[in-house]
Amino acid sequence: MKKTLSWKFLSLLVVTVIAGYYLFPTLSGRSSLPSLLPPLLPRAERLNLGLDLQGGMHLVLEVVTEKAVENTVDRLIAELRREAEKENIPVERMTREGLDRIRIKLQAKEGLEGLRRILKNYSNLQQSGGADPAELVLSLAPGEMKRLQESAVRQSLETIRNRVDQFGVAEPHIVQEGDQRIVVQLPGIKEPQRAINLIGKTALLEFKLVAEDANVAEAVGGKVPEGDELLYMRGTNEQEKTSKVPLVVQKRAVLTGDLLTSAQVQINSQTNEPVVSIEFDREGARLFGEATAANVGRRLAVVLDDTVYSAPVIREKILGGKAQISGRFTTEDARDLAIVLRAGALPAPVNIISNLTVGPSLGLDSVEKGVRAAILGGVLVIAFMAVYYKLSGVIANLALLLNLIWLVGALASLRATLTLPGIAGIILGIGMAVDSNVLILERIREELRLGKTVRSAIDGGYDKAFLTIIDSHVTTLITAFALFLFGTGPVKGFAVTLSLGVIFNLVTALTGTRVVYDWMTQRWNLKTLSI
Repeated sequence: MKKTLSWKFLSLLVVTVIAGYYLFPTLSGRSSLPSLLPPLLPRAERLNLGLDLQGGMHLVLEVVTEKAVENTVDRLIAELRREAEKENIPVERMTREGLDRIRIKLQAKEGLEGLRRILKNYSNLQQSGGADPAELVLSLAPGEMKRLQESAVRQSLETIRNRVDQFGVAEPHIVQEGDQRIVVQLPGIKEPQRAINLIGKTALLEFKLVAEDANVAEAVGGKVPEGDELLYMRGTNEQEKTSKVPLVVQKRAVLTGDLLTSAQVQINSQTNEPVVSIEFDREGARLFGEATAANVGRRLAVVLDDTVYSAPVIREKILGGKAQISGRFTTEDARDLAIVLRAGALPAPVNIISNLTVGPSLGLDSVEKGVRAAILGGVLVIAFMAVYYKLSGVIANLALLLNLIWLVGALASLRATLTLPGIAGIILGIGMAVDSNVLILERIREELRLGKTVRSAIDGGYDKAFLTIIDSHVTTLITAFALFLFGTGPVKGFAVTLSLGVIFNLVTALTGTRVVYDWMTQRWNLKTLSI
């Protein structure tokens, strides 16, 4: 019996020490502690607070999925044009009509047979005849448009998640809402506008040749040559003010950023300014080398989201697939640009539907009110238990304290985010812990009134309360499981804290207090019990 009691006491002590280890950074204000027994206990870090407790940003983004369909159709046009050139099929015109149609006009109808051979590799396109015998109209297969739109939202969500992770926001909440929307919550964000710029940037990187023979003045007036487009290059004048310089470039990109493998911030040794150094994969390096070899002496514009960042002259063939993007960046601008390039481009632009920034003062106010309410409620409960149940009430209070230490320590070890609903779950769990202890103590009182000895009254009290406590806790656990399964965000947080509180309460109420009573009855021959 003594051996069993010692093991129970030792187990409770070990769990409490581990919980205290994970709780210490939160109580002391330290950011983390060194790993304790590295293979078993990872580094203890401060408990993360949610958006409603420490402030931050709540964004609702809507993905322009129609643009993703347009981009896909434009890519198909570029691929078909390249295939036709390889097969020596003369194409007079190949254009997109509406969202998902491609109209191809050949110079002679004899080329249709070769074009149809190429189209056998494009099962996502349906063919129909045009108004002219040398014309063919293509449209996306049924269901393809919906698939592209759903894929665009999923890819956007993953890209945004990658960008936020690299930006360094702890415990972001990024989920899809409905068919086209994405909810982004960034707790504790200090620079909301910078985060918006990072998340909302499409980051479509393209390399386009400058149309040197085009008349820029006419293009600014609206007369842009066919096959070209008017873009603006970022510039900075002598007064350090940003300006935009018009530039006519070819619409067709010689290379895009989807072949990038890395993007890093470096300092230009000549200008001492930050630049973004990029590197392509093997295929990208080959295409970049071919493009620069074929256009020595021409200017190559580096275009990001339809803004030209630089347009250097190609002096020689560039091998190795490395390039730089310069544009008089600040260090933060260059870092953010490198992040979006590494994370990849969004498949479609996103519009900000809702932007709610919660200030840290509002979160701090919530924390202070919550702490005051918890302290007041805790003191009243502890005082009631100690006065009404005397020494047995103090033992129950120790169990409540143990329950709270274990619960918050578990949340810190799981690196969970504490929110207001989570605090509500903790308080509800503590309420159930009080109920459990009251139930046990009342049963012991009943046994004592029947004239039983202290030892028999304690055993009888725990035995009679056991099934009732188990029933109530199991039903609560089932409810919490359902909330976790079907709930989102704060509801899941509530379910987690409630579940942990219920589980720990079963241990502290049924085992923790029992260990104290067993120790007391073994050490002293109790004739009466303070209850």
